[in-house]
Amino acid sequence: MPPPLPHPTIASRLACWGFMSAGAELTAVSSTLGELTNRVGRIIAELSPSEEERYGNDLLEVERTLGVANRRLERLVTGRH
Repeated sequence: MPPPLPHPTIASRLACWGFMSAGAELTAVSSTLGELTNRVGRIIAELSPSEEERYGNDLLEVERTLGVANRRLERLVTGRH
């Protein structure tokens, strides 16, 4: 049996799209994360009472966690620590 292939690095996975700097990639991820956070917020706002009871607390925690992650990425991208 052949040896397992090495785990691909981020750079090798991005090679098919061309080279992206870490800063550019982090900016793209931050933007996508912001959009995802907004989508979760819209879902929360549109929950019916029964859905809110079932999903509300967990979705609020997800929204909060996504927001924290996005703020950390933004600090990395802008160089504010």
